[in-house]
Amino acid sequence: MNQSDYTFSTEIKVRDYEIDVQGIVNNARYLHYLEHTRHEFCDSIGYSFREMHERGYDPVLSRAEIDYLTPLTMGETMISCLNISRRGPRYVFQQDIYKPDGTPVVKAFMTIVVLHQGRVSRGDELQEAFGPYLTHR
Repeated sequence: MNQSDYTFSTEIKVRDYEIDVQGIVNNARYLHYLEHTRHEFCDSIGYSFREMHERGYDPVLSRAEIDYLTPLTMGETMISCLNISRRGPRYVFQQDIYKPDGTPVVKAFMTIVVLHQGRVSRGDELQEAFGPYLTHR
């Protein structure tokens, strides 16, 4: 893992309530980690989900494609990374989670559509905010 290959990364620590009876992070929790990373990214570029909503725009998840590679356990720290690209009206977040030693945990593609006042839009409204960070992967 090379963090410079990503537009954004953040550290997240596994909490005890995220562990299932097998002693590993429950698969559904990774959706939370991936969403948290997208929200942190938006905050870091000065365009929070709250601000988008107040302007009438709501980016919503329309597709999640996740490969689970290595489980995390209680107390472990992960590095959650993302890149963002655009495919027509959709924004696609390539999101990867790693252990600090570089071991891949999750590889995911999260597809986002933009609702404008409750209706699906082309997503052009967020181009100004996301444009400088788009990759062509």
